[in-house]
Amino acid sequence: MAQTAMQEQAREAFLTNALKTLLGQDSPTGFTENVVTAAEGIARELGFDTRRTNKGNLVITVPGREDGRKVGLCAHVDTLGLMVRSVTADGMLMVTKVGGPLLPTLDGEYCRIYTREGKVYTGTVLSLSPSVHVQDDAATRARDEKNMAVRIDEKVRTKEDVEALGIAAGDYVCYDPKTVVTPSGFVKSRFLDDKASAACLLTLLWQMRETGARPRYETYFTLTVHEEVGHGGATLPAVDELLAVDMGCIGEDLSCTEYQVSVCAKDSGGPYDYGMVSRLVKLAKEHGVDYAVDIYPHYGSDVGAVWRAGMDCRAALIGPGVHASHGMERTHLDGLRATMDLAALYLELA
Repeated sequence: MAQTAMQEQAREAFLTNALKTLLGQDSPTGFTENVVTAAEGIARELGFDTRRTNKGNLVITVPGREDGRKVGLCAHVDTLGLMVRSVTADGMLMVTKVGGPLLPTLDGEYCRIYTREGKVYTGTVLSLSPSVHVQDDAATRARDEKNMAVRIDEKVRTKEDVEALGIAAGDYVCYDPKTVVTPSGFVKSRFLDDKASAACLLTLLWQMRETGARPRYETYFTLTVHEEVGHGGATLPAVDELLAVDMGCIGEDLSCTEYQVSVCAKDSGGPYDYGMVSRLVKLAKEHGVDYAVDIYPHYGSDVGAVWRAGMDCRAALIGPGVHASHGMERTHLDGLRATMDLAALYLELA
């Protein structure tokens, strides 16, 4: 849909606010109540009906102009994270990964520890050889689960001191997303995978509210909460077609940049629907949307979970190009705009 300069400025303002809101909520897989509540509040304020599934997905129903088909768009709001595995004798927290964070990038990151009693403590993720003035292997020790731990910002000297705080195995450790939007339009943050796409979907809802446009068919916008561990899409509403909106990959022999929407032809689970991919490419070409078509070698999405669960639907995947995925990620507002524009064209908004 063509946008005036003023409309585009308003859309960008809503997008960045929605993205900051989502990124401001700690939400590793299994600990997503707060981010879903935040997204639900945005959708309801825009006037859309919402419901939650038993597993915690947020489903936003948008009536269509025509009957006969049902369409789905999905993005995920669960992120990577850590969980307390054990407490050392000297009061450090050993951790296990939730999803697949790139652990070497977490060395030195500030974090929050959430106990089951509702207490929140701060800390720092560190190598177990954290000082060049003390340890010979400070620069060379492996940065993995066996060699990294959390230093708690409390006066603890023993395992018993930590236990007295109420911290125990199974507590979530959430590290700082460090979100920045630069004057040049770059969005730097952890967890752009996939809160950038979720913000795009919420902004499409805002766009429909502002313009009065509706999709051609009844559409379920779903924000899933178990994608990072492989089963987020397993209980999506039954649809004829599903468009997953998730981060696009950058690097190696891939052609996508941070300024484009990526159309995935195939990932580690196999090819996406040929007809849908071809239609998306045609729409992008005809309407001047900056795009790239790529194959993601180490990637899976909610579509894979949908298909493995047995849903009989066609499905495709698009998303903004994101650099340094599962590490210190970056994209650009241009890529987010292109993603929203292609998704709007797919929905045949009018």
